Amino acid sequence: MRGNAVSESPRPLEESPDEALYRPIEQTGPGFYWAAAGLLAIFFFGAYQYLRQFSLGLGVTGMNQPVTWGFYIINFVFFIGISHAGTLISAILRLNQAEWRRPITRMAEVITAIVLLIGGLHPIIDLGRPDRALNIFMWGRLQSPLLWDVMSITAYLAASTVYLYVPMIPDIAKLRDRGTRPRWLYEFLSWNWQGTPRQHQVLSRAMNLLMVLVIPVAVSVHTVISYIFAMTLEAGWHSTIFGPYFVAGAIFSGIACLMVVMIVFRKVYHFEAYLKEVHFANLAKLMLVMAVVWFYLTFSEYLTGFFGQEPAELDVIMYKFTGPYAFPFWLMVFLNFIVPVAILSRKRTRTIPWILVVSLGIVVGMWLERLIIVVPSLAVPYVPFPSHPYWPSLAEISIFAAAIAAFCLGFMAFAKFFPLISIWEIEEGRESAIRETSARIASYLPDDPEPSASDEEAVPEGAK
Repeated sequence: MRGNAVSESPRPLEESPDEALYRPIEQTGPGFYWAAAGLLAIFFFGAYQYLRQFSLGLGVTGMNQPVTWGFYIINFVFFIGISHAGTLISAILRLNQAEWRRPITRMAEVITAIVLLIGGLHPIIDLGRPDRALNIFMWGRLQSPLLWDVMSITAYLAASTVYLYVPMIPDIAKLRDRGTRPRWLYEFLSWNWQGTPRQHQVLSRAMNLLMVLVIPVAVSVHTVISYIFAMTLEAGWHSTIFGPYFVAGAIFSGIACLMVVMIVFRKVYHFEAYLKEVHFANLAKLMLVMAVVWFYLTFSEYLTGFFGQEPAELDVIMYKFTGPYAFPFWLMVFLNFIVPVAILSRKRTRTIPWILVVSLGIVVGMWLERLIIVVPSLAVPYVPFPSHPYWPSLAEISIFAAAIAAFCLGFMAFAKFFPLISIWEIEEGRESAIRETSARIASYLPDDPEPSASDEEAVPEGAK
């Protein structure tokens, strides 16, 4: 089919580069619908498993005494961590005026909005009685980190959604002017954007304000999530380093998820002219730095616990090092530190295929990190209670798969209605490059000499 968005045929040479950004919206091939159908099947099976859990209770899960938190809380922390890919990375790059950021900011912001919605639902899924989630609004105590968590995630979702939408207005207006269907949607969302200098000025001010606002909100979200663990007296959780540890891990996993999304959509929608190797190289260097930071914080956390030799703390550490969770623990270290450092520290292997391998490994490794944090501390309780290894049930695995399918579906739906790469920012970047180049060349040339009085007298009267 002509213009198939998921075909492997190269982009026609006569097609202008920017037309490729409209093509996923205006022309969709059958591959899109086949992929959507498969993801919907996974999603509906997960929804069925949740309805079964709602009917029969949490007994259908693998959670039991003493492990009362399992996949749902692990996935909650994991998805909220990935959300830092957008507002934090995008905002920092925009704030620093990094010109190479322009093709990647929107993808990062879309990741944030989608995974926040998915992750925020997991604590409700974890409840046997979902209606009791309302109690935190009606009877919540300000002393509780759970209330802080609800407030910070709500604020983060609102800020990140606005931060995604506001820079999209000029591109929505472009779709409106092209007559793209559904036209009424783009008419409504474009807010009568005409591209006047005044509108651009207001847009720039709004984006600057949102950038400054969203960074502390994003940092506070994962810090508050860490407080849910750190402010208990549970061995393995009661730690002062958990705040920066969780934030660093969130940025680390967010970059890796962003890289995977960029590589997949670069291949599927032929965005090679926009998502260039320099973008992946720059993000890979940032990911390498975060791998070292993550290892430093992990090493510090376990070194202090091991050196203290406090019996309950030491039991949890050894449960991870040599006990039932030794394999996921050392796999986590391998995927999050050894593999990134071995591959990304060498320029020869810092290529897109290897970056994809590293990024997928980090996504898996950071999920394992959440597992290692949540489960072993519960499996080795303070009270004299036999340890109980946790194994997820079909219901928990199915709901996790449904969450991943929902993320993919959300991204595909966004790509069907809106440009994944900010068109107006690309155009603005080209104009800025031309002005900067002209100014730089002009600075190399000698200044124009001012005409002297003798020169003016030498000019014939008729020529004047």
